[in-house]
Amino acid sequence: MDWKTLLLIPALWALLAWVAHRSVFFPMKYPAGDWAAASTLGVEEIWLKSGTVRIHAWWKPVPEARAAVLFLHGNAGNVTHRGRHILAWQRAGAAVLVPDWRGYGKSEGSPTESGIYEDALAGYEFLRSRGFPPERILVHGESLGTVAAADVAARRPVAGLLLEAPFPSARAVAQTVLPLLGPALIWGYDLKSRIRRVRAPVLVVHGDRDEVIPYRLGQAVFEAAPEPKEFWTVPGAGHNDIPETAGPAYPARLHQFLTRSCAANPAPRATSD
Repeated sequence: MDWKTLLLIPALWALLAWVAHRSVFFPMKYPAGDWAAASTLGVEEIWLKSGTVRIHAWWKPVPEARAAVLFLHGNAGNVTHRGRHILAWQRAGAAVLVPDWRGYGKSEGSPTESGIYEDALAGYEFLRSRGFPPERILVHGESLGTVAAADVAARRPVAGLLLEAPFPSARAVAQTVLPLLGPALIWGYDLKSRIRRVRAPVLVVHGDRDEVIPYRLGQAVFEAAPEPKEFWTVPGAGHNDIPETAGPAYPARLHQFLTRSCAANPAPRATSD
């Protein structure tokens, strides 16, 4: 092997790592998506300042809301694909904020790991600005959004944390998909270390037929979470159909978790900033 080839190896490895990290995000930009659903759902379209960019969000106020939910979606689609979650929380008596990550939907910028954490905190601060105290704010993450949800709950006081189809870290997922190269190429998105710092009730939800994030990874997240915590297995559910597969049990379980979480007053303190 000559010296030119030796020089190419680290460059190729860096390129593979860059491609692997970019593959984490599958943003759907405006106008893709069913934007007419905003009128059907009765949401307000708002803009939030997140660092140097503006992010777009759907805000569903509910008269005399018992609480507000910050819903952080997964790595694909945009806000227009989260109507089922908005309706479920509305039925549970909560107002809902669904921000689009930077680079998604109408939001400015490009998605990065640090960026989604910043975007999630911007959503939390919006709810605080609307008069919701920490003991009436729940954070609900879906798939990739579970890491950002845990980050918010570790850094800010919240009433409860719901993690839907979570994973301990990007490396744990990569180990499943690409056992040989994956763990060396993909890192970060460490939910496991964040959830250990959460001091609020935790509900982990996972389908036992999840084809993207194996069920056992959801169990690993649950094991790392401090008490009080619950694990809800949705029989027959895959990665993207938990609400549909669970049926009426889904909004009922959200309502139950909201009630239990808000019973703790004042909200538990976060352990770090």
